Amino acid sequence: MDAMNKPDLAVVSDLPDVASRELMQPQLSLDWVGMSNIHQPLLVQDGERTSQVQTKVQVYVDLADCMAKGIHMSRLYLILDEHAETRALTAAGLKLMLASLLESHRGLSSRAFLQFEFDYYLRRQALVSEFSGWNSYPVTIKGTLMDGEMHLELGIGVYYSSTCPCSAALARQLIQNQFQQDFGSRGQVSVSEVENWLGTEQGIVATPHSQRSLAHVLVKLEDGLADFPITDLIDRIEDTLKTPVQTAVKREDEQEFARLNGQNLMFIEDSGRELKALLQEDERLRDFWVRVEHHESLHAHDAVGIFTKGVEKGYLPIP
Repeated sequence: MDAMNKPDLAVVSDLPDVASRELMQPQLSLDWVGMSNIHQPLLVQDGERTSQVQTKVQVYVDLADCMAKGIHMSRLYLILDEHAETRALTAAGLKLMLASLLESHRGLSSRAFLQFEFDYYLRRQALVSEFSGWNSYPVTIKGTLMDGEMHLELGIGVYYSSTCPCSAALARQLIQNQFQQDFGSRGQVSVSEVENWLGTEQGIVATPHSQRSLAHVLVKLEDGLADFPITDLIDRIEDTLKTPVQTAVKREDEQEFARLNGQNLMFIEDSGRELKALLQEDERLRDFWVRVEHHESLHAHDAVGIFTKGVEKGYLPIP
């Protein structure tokens, strides 16, 4: 390249920064300005486990300075990327990142927000057989710095099976009616005859309906936690509901799953109350908001239950 075509370094180094220019007159403030749908690989600290995840990130600060044209988007992105490249995301690390976002906009902003969304994979053992497989859980981690206070939130989605108690009772009644029809006039029947009858479709003439169901759990974490209790919270939810969806399934696993469904019949109210009792006992949780959905196989609509911890100035029990 000859001298005539070389860029003027003095000109290049003096690039205009329109966002930093002051306005001629005050403008309205904005609650949040930033970026969403950032694709960012990330390490997440989950108890003693460190996992690589692929996240979609939202990052914002407010525009409080009424004389500023705008915020500095590149600063938000670079802070996010630097933290993601150099350390696993922990509760303390998220607080540090929020503080860095605000410091990068000193004089412009007074609050900061970060949200990470990703699928979290856990290897799950089959109910009976020796096989296992990967299950995926939608996870959200949020951090908010506002009015000098930091709040960290963890959202988790857990799929499970719910068998309708009403449907189970109606199915039992039909089986009783069929038994009366087949054996009622005989007075006495042998155990082997009844056993054989119970193993036929003619005997078990009805079965209850069940549906894949979903618990959306959003919790506000207490201060002082070192990491995000993702796996532990998932385990507790699945142990409470007792019928989480399965991965690797052989016939013996499917039979055990059928038994668990039959022994844990639940309306939407039942699953909601079980989860609320579980979360109320967890001292790591300052607050919680839960939406349970039973994706009906009988109806064309879903059954839904929503509840919160009910603390003052906490989550509102809204859909």
